[in-house]
Amino acid sequence: MAEGKVLAKEATGPLKGIRVLDLTSVVNGAYATQILADQGADVIKIEDPGSGRGSGGDIMRWAGHVPDGTPRDMGPIFLTINRNKRSVVVDLKQESARRAIRRLIKSCDVFAASVRYEGLKRLGLGYEDVAAIKPDIVYVHAAGYGSDGPYAGEPAYDDLIQSASGLADVLPRTDGNPTPRILPTLVADKVSGLFMAQAVTAALLHRARTGEGQFVEVPMLECVTSFLLVEHLYDHTWEPPIGQWGYQRVINPYRKPFATKDGYIGLLPYTDKQWDQFFDAAGFGEQIKSDPRFADYATRAKHTHELYALVEEAAATKTTQEWLDLLKPLSIPVVKTNRLDDLHDEPHLKAVGFFEVYEHPEAGRYRSMKPPVKFSKSPANIRRHPPRLGEHTDEVLAEVSEGEEA
Repeated sequence: MAEGKVLAKEATGPLKGIRVLDLTSVVNGAYATQILADQGADVIKIEDPGSGRGSGGDIMRWAGHVPDGTPRDMGPIFLTINRNKRSVVVDLKQESARRAIRRLIKSCDVFAASVRYEGLKRLGLGYEDVAAIKPDIVYVHAAGYGSDGPYAGEPAYDDLIQSASGLADVLPRTDGNPTPRILPTLVADKVSGLFMAQAVTAALLHRARTGEGQFVEVPMLECVTSFLLVEHLYDHTWEPPIGQWGYQRVINPYRKPFATKDGYIGLLPYTDKQWDQFFDAAGFGEQIKSDPRFADYATRAKHTHELYALVEEAAATKTTQEWLDLLKPLSIPVVKTNRLDDLHDEPHLKAVGFFEVYEHPEAGRYRSMKPPVKFSKSPANIRRHPPRLGEHTDEVLAEVSEGEEA
């Protein structure tokens, strides 16, 4: 068995030199702070000791299965969103712990939290408290709902935000089943995490230009609704509305991988030329060219259901490889449809080294996904394994002085 990939020795990313005090957990905030960490930030993850019954720290430590011999606090989802961080365990109910946090704040550029804001204020960690210690701090709060609205302070999880944002109404508009459904991925958490990471870097840029810190609120409902309505506000973009919600091409029930003789392909001819070439290759060319419904972009857009139904019929006439061999030379957008089981052997992902195997000193071998964004001058890298609970408590607290209290 090949040895695991060696960790980088030091940060090379564009955020090298930035220190983040990370009071986030679960997926939303933790995904955001891992992006910052991959890009070079020193992220100090603050975790609670818990009850002492094997359930302390970030709850995602305990989600999912681990191999025999792997510590239970190293669950699989925790590993995918907590690399490059240092874990510090403190009990914020204790004044000694709050003093330690105040010392850490002095050394930090960013304070990131997903704890309810009222709870932070009770701990003396609201924005005004933190800014009194470090006036130029970038304080970023991941909230469920914006503080100006009636839901402010209410608990929010991915399922709730998918329900409240309209995301659970997308599948019913696609397949005619009126039951709202949750998409089977933590899209609300991850989209909000992306907004949060971008907000941190934007606020750091403002600080670099002006010297000013600021409070940044990242509300999940507003982020996800904004994300969804890029295309699905559609005819309601106009005031008054002139038609439907939902971009017609996207909510088409035939917008899906198309079955071939031996598998599935993702396929999207786009220009007039590509449509003609695709249907010529399928032997349907004369039928399509003589049909006024498909004469040009404007008429095709009005008849996407019928058009995609014909694509489905055509796709079934050849194997997946036959379609790839035919369409790629024509620059018609086409890919083999992968199952999750196929991803380890996906040729492009293998070629770019997307999956990397590391050897954790206590948890053993684990698979990591390399940072996807490429910086030509300041590449992101992986320098630290996902941390054990409290692994760096002594190390981090030793870095901050026991001197004058803020």
